[in-house]
Amino acid sequence: MKVILIQDVKSLGKKDTIVNVSDGYARNFLFKNKLAIEAVPTNLNELNNKLESNKYKKDTEKAQAEELAKRIGQLTLEFAIKTGENGKTFGSVTSKDIADKLLQKEKIEVDKKKIILDEPIKMIGIKIVDIKLYEGVIGKIKILVKQEE
Repeated sequence: MKVILIQDVKSLGKKDTIVNVSDGYARNFLFKNKLAIEAVPTNLNELNNKLESNKYKKDTEKAQAEELAKRIGQLTLEFAIKTGENGKTFGSVTSKDIADKLLQKEKIEVDKKKIILDEPIKMIGIKIVDIKLYEGVIGKIKILVKQEE
């Protein structure tokens, strides 16, 4: 019997997939525990509509993320850090600082966890930082760190 899974079922499949199972397993376990529904034409049509809707939504979100990546790629954020003699810095630029400055200056909200920094920036100069905007979409922003006057 073909059934459409409503929830993930361990060792059987993920949600919204069509699987072939024995009649007894479907009736006595899957249907009873509301884990699946029978794969009749009306349910299949509903599933197809749902999958198309999800695909459209993902495509739209990815397009918006790509547009944001282009916009971010043209930006340069400036930070001023206190420095001592010999160019030694006191303090650093963290992913939180970058996220706050993006929101403040450009009205772009980015989660600080999405900003890829191995360690805080402690050197004066220019650094390119990656920002994960969406699955497979990474924006690159230029960070200019200069000496505070």
